[in-house]
Amino acid sequence: MNDWLEAEQRVERAQQLSESQLWQEALAELDVALSINPNNAVWHAHRGYILEELDCWEEAAEAYQAACDLEPGDCEMAVALGDVLARLGRSSRALEIFEELARLHPDYEPAYCHRIAIYADLGQHDQAEEMFYLAQELDESCPHCFFHMGTSLAARKRFDRAIYCWQRVLELFPEYIGVNRRIAQAYRAQGRLDAAKDYYLREVRDDPGDTGLLFELAEMIAESGELAAAAAKFAQIIDLDPGHVESHFSLGKICLLRGQPGQALSCFETARSAADDIDLTGFEAKIGEALLQLGRFTEAQGQLKRAAEKDPTDTAALILLGNCQLTMGKPGEAADAFRRVLAIDADHALAHYWLAVCLIRQGRHAAGLEHCLHAVRTKPDYEPAAYTAILAYLQLAQWREAGSMLRRALRRNPDHPNLRRLAKRLWYYRLRHYLNRLLKPIARTLGRSGY
Repeated sequence: MNDWLEAEQRVERAQQLSESQLWQEALAELDVALSINPNNAVWHAHRGYILEELDCWEEAAEAYQAACDLEPGDCEMAVALGDVLARLGRSSRALEIFEELARLHPDYEPAYCHRIAIYADLGQHDQAEEMFYLAQELDESCPHCFFHMGTSLAARKRFDRAIYCWQRVLELFPEYIGVNRRIAQAYRAQGRLDAAKDYYLREVRDDPGDTGLLFELAEMIAESGELAAAAAKFAQIIDLDPGHVESHFSLGKICLLRGQPGQALSCFETARSAADDIDLTGFEAKIGEALLQLGRFTEAQGQLKRAAEKDPTDTAALILLGNCQLTMGKPGEAADAFRRVLAIDADHALAHYWLAVCLIRQGRHAAGLEHCLHAVRTKPDYEPAAYTAILAYLQLAQWREAGSMLRRALRRNPDHPNLRRLAKRLWYYRLRHYLNRLLKPIARTLGRSGY
């Protein structure tokens, strides 16, 4: 068989295999064809496309470069090379290619369109907008331009304009992949969760097996407070991918919120067994929280100490650690944990309150009172801090201050049973203190007279 004829047949076979997405087999056929005739630019470009499908980006760039070297004036080959180089992070070289393309073909809209994406990725948003308007002058109906411009706007948190751009994409090309997800993410960033859910569901209908997409939807449902629905969605992801670590972890967090620490711990342990080197924010702290709720205090303390060592700024883990140590009868160690929180956030009301509890348990009522008052100043409706402050005032025999704070607390919550009981105790304490002061001189006189 003639070599040239064989090469043509190999290329035809490669095309058929590509249509069937048999990429490796198609690549093998093209390689044989190019070994016979290495000077065919179209074949090199086809090879670059196949390598892209195989995620072999370096080799794809080489193939497109070979095609461009053979056909330096071909616009589509230049665009393909520029896109792959941008994906590889070689933005400067990609921009050079598109700038040269625009110089040679000033009316070629893709030379501007693709630069919007690169400039947006580089954070050079003014240049991205300039390219967008230049592209619009040539073609007002390019969905890619609106998609890239939306990405630039979202990066600057200009979500309303980004959503407008992405909705224009849907008007121009309803099947555009990924745009519903971008709109959903923008609405979610704005806190408009109902609108976000609608667009997430549209994207899920197009790709129901995308576990990453489903995970975003489940997280957003959890944010909206629909814990049962979120748990069902995480369970659906686990059915699709039993090793999906993030879903096991998130399901465990929901179990904690629903007061199911045993189930939460099981989810966390499954997540840990599914990954050799788990790296999830707050993982040890959540295990510690589950163990704490289960009353396994020594194990909980160990996990929470590891969480605090891993991230010394994790105030939630430090609060849990302090609570655990306080429950274990270690108010001194617990106080250290709460002080570490206050070193990070001096107005952390919860840390001030729990530090006050530690100090009062150590008999340091005046110092505890100061932290309670700080907590109340930071968070005026924080009833546990107000209640503990009143108790501290009583211990210090500061009746007027105790009464004043109690009246304020009862105005906020007149039916609170603990506060109502405390009102009765305040009357009793004041009476007892008054009687003690009244009877002390009489007792001393009787003692001196021998009675």
